[in-house]
Formats: sequence, C-alpha cells, structure tokens
Amino acid sequence: MPVAPAPPSRFSRDLSTFWAGTRPGAPVAVLSACAAVGVAAGVLLVGNRAGLGAALVGAAAWAVAIPALVRRRSVGDLVLAAWSIALLAMMAVRDAGWVVALCVVVALGVAAASTTAARSVWAVLLAPLSAATGGIRALPWVTHGARDAAGARGRGLWVAVRSGALAVGLVVVFGALFASADPVFASYLPEVHLAELPGRVVVGLLVAGLAATAAHLARTPPPWSDVTWPPPKPASLGAWMVPVAALDAVVLAFLLVQVGALVGGSDYVEQTAGLSYADYAHQGFGQLVAATALTLVVVAVAARRAPTGTLRDRVAIRAGLGLLCVGTLGVVASALVRMNLYVDAFGLTRLRLLATWGEVAMGVIVVLVIVAGVRWRGGWVPRAVVHVVAAAMLSLALVNPDAQIVTHNVAADTGGRGVDLVYLQGLSADAAPALDALPEPARSCALSRLDVAPVSGPADWNLGRARAEQILAAGVQRPATCADTVDLVGSTTTDG
Repeated sequence: MPVAPAPPSRFSRDLSTFWAGTRPGAPVAVLSACAAVGVAAGVLLVGNRAGLGAALVGAAAWAVAIPALVRRRSVGDLVLAAWSIALLAMMAVRDAGWVVALCVVVALGVAAASTTAARSVWAVLLAPLSAATGGIRALPWVTHGARDAAGARGRGLWVAVRSGALAVGLVVVFGALFASADPVFASYLPEVHLAELPGRVVVGLLVAGLAATAAHLARTPPPWSDVTWPPPKPASLGAWMVPVAALDAVVLAFLLVQVGALVGGSDYVEQTAGLSYADYAHQGFGQLVAATALTLVVVAVAARRAPTGTLRDRVAIRAGLGLLCVGTLGVVASALVRMNLYVDAFGLTRLRLLATWGEVAMGVIVVLVIVAGVRWRGGWVPRAVVHVVAAAMLSLALVNPDAQIVTHNVAADTGGRGVDLVYLQGLSADAAPALDALPEPARSCALSRLDVAPVSGPADWNLGRARAEQILAAGVQRPATCADTVDLVGSTTTDG
C-alpha cells in the first residue's frame, strides 16, 4: 500500500511563497524611481561628507517603498518608516560622526523591521537577514520587470534611452565648453572628477538596489514575519518558582543595600567598601546595565516555560515575574543614580551619555514587559521595543550630545579640577554654539582648535557645520598660551 508523502513543513511553504514573489516583475514606475535614486546617490554621496545630500537620498529611497506600505495598511510599519526617515535626516543636522553612524545603523535596522513586517521576537531579530535575502530576491524581480517592459514596448523604451543618452551627452559637452569660457557660469555647476566616476557608478547601483529591495519587500514581505518557536512544555509551578523566587530575593537584597548607601552617603560607603563615593558610583554601572539586559532575557524564558493552566498558577507567575520586573526598575534607577554621581564628579563624556541613554531605554522596555504581564498578552512587545530603540536614538541625536557635554561640564562642580579643554576641543562642530558661550580666553582656546571643515556645497551641507562656520567667521584668535584645563571661576592651569 503506497504511503502518502509527508506534508511540507511551514519553512518549506514559506520559502516557496517567498521566492514566488519575483513574478510579476517590477513595474516601470518603480524601475524608473529606483534608477533616479541611484543616479542621485552617485552624484550626492561620492566625494561629499554625510549631510543634506545623504539625507535626501535616504528619503528618496524610502519614497519608492512608501506607496506599497500604504497599500499594506499597516500603521505600525508606516510609523517605523517615519522613524527611519527621521534618523537618516540627522545626517543633515549633526556633525558628530558617532551620532550619525548610530543613527544610520538604527535607521537601517528599523527599515528592515518595517519592510519585512516583522512581528515576533525572532522575526524582529532576523529582520536584517530577511532584508538581505530580500535583496537577492529583488534582483530577478527587477530583471523580469525590465524584460516585461522591453517586450511590451521595446521600441518606445529604446527611443527613450537613446534620447536620454543624447541629451546627457549634449549637456556634458556644451556645459564643459561654457564652464571653461565663463568662471561665473562654472561656479554654478558641480565639479566632475573622472576618477570618481567608477565610485559613483558602484554607489549608484548599490543604492538603487537598496531602493528596489525596500520596494519589493514592502509589496511582498516574507511569510515568516510572525514566526515563533513552538511553545515548550510548561514546567511545574514548584520547579518554575524556585529559580524565579531566588532571583527575586537577590534583586531585593541588592536594592536594600543601594538604599542604605544612598541614605548613609559617602561616610557609609567609605566605611563598608573602602571606596570614595565617586569610585563607588563608577564601579558598578556596567554590571548593572548587564544585569538589566540579562533580566529581560530571564523574564522572556521564564514566561515561555511558565505553567498557566489554573488561576493559582497565573497569579503566582504574575507575582514572581512582576516582582522581578519592579526590582529591575530599581536596578535601573540605581544605575542612573550612580552614573549621575560619577558624572557630577568627573564630568560628562560621550560614552557616559550613550550608556545613560541606553539604560533609560532598557528601563522603558521593562515597563512594557510589566504592561504585557498585566494583560498577559506580549505579542506586541517586540515591535514596541523597535519603536523604543528608534525613539531613544532619535532623541539622543536631537539633544545635541556634544553641546550637552560642554554645557554640563562647564556648569558642573568638579571639585577644583577645572574643565578639560583638551577633551572639549576634540568634539565635533555640533559643540561650537556651547563653546562660543565660554568666557575668554577659554572660548578662543576651545574654538581655535575645533576641527571644522568648511561646507563645500549643498550636498554636504549640515546644520552643525553651518553653525560652527558662522561662529568661527565672527572671529576667533588663539591666545599665545592655551590651558589644558581651566577653572571658569577664575584660576587657569596652563599647558607649559
């Protein structure tokens, strides 16, 4: 008797459905838009710093995919797209390389979650990989679209290509002649360097491919966007409660010690730990951040193995995990208090500001987990976490971190150590408005060593650099002797 073949697994079905999305091919309008984005990227990105041109290219690439997201009728995906566009726009606002780099990385991750319609934890974590796979799938989609367009109206397409090439040739030839004849006319034209042509072609093709990938994923997202692992066998209530209760006890004991340290102050810390209050505040911040992140993992695993068959089980689970999450909020508060004490003593830096922002974001995520536990519905949490990360990164960029560092360090009481001008001089052009507010001679010393390259054109225009140029143009004369540190109250320590 013949044996019926086993039904295909969901993975096989999803994979087949995913690759079937290459037909029909890309519409002519999408192909034209992707080509236009590629040309703009080649012109605006190569040879220019990140600025207005790069932000416009990012918005243009999203413009190709937005119509498909609208047709998908997913408000959450559209909001994520808005986050991504806003983060890319920071290239035209901030000069600090570390801020711009983080904004771009987060924008790409958010874009992957939006276009792939990721919903579950695993779909969100694997969204960049899904987007990369979508890039491979977009290639035959574009090829089929080009062939279909050529087959349907090949003669018209050839005429359009031939006319466009002739127009470009005429513009280049006559533009070069007129530019060599009139320097004023030449000043209005972009500089063309033949050595940059290969780079422009490569960058243009890559960005056009990214735009096509986003458009195709927005039209046909992967079928595994809501994939989850099969739920494991629930543990017994006793076996589940023992490790959770033990962790609750450890967290509560730690919080009690923190309360004692805060109430007792520096004398209590020196007597019990043999550390100054500033060293005590600095010593454990990294460990507390790691503990916060690890607690989120523990809660996720415990929630999957939790027994929920009876009302008694559910009450016990909510109590155990709720206590753990509330205690974790206390750990977050302790970490932030420690960082605040340390910053007050030793000043604010980029790393300290970024770490503080990350800890606050994790605290918000813990609150979301608590809400999910109260409602006992957590399917919305992974997407909410993406929104939190995007909002945290955008808010960090908007507060102008480098300027905040100057403002805080000038206003802080550093115990007579003075303000570290060497560190402030190494900040980006974003810090120029805050440095401009310093009293002389600290102002001139800081601004004279600030490395601000002039804006060379609209493509690399940037708000931070433009403001710095205006301040430097107002006049900065470096004194004969500049201090490494300066006490703005009155005394100065020179660098010899």
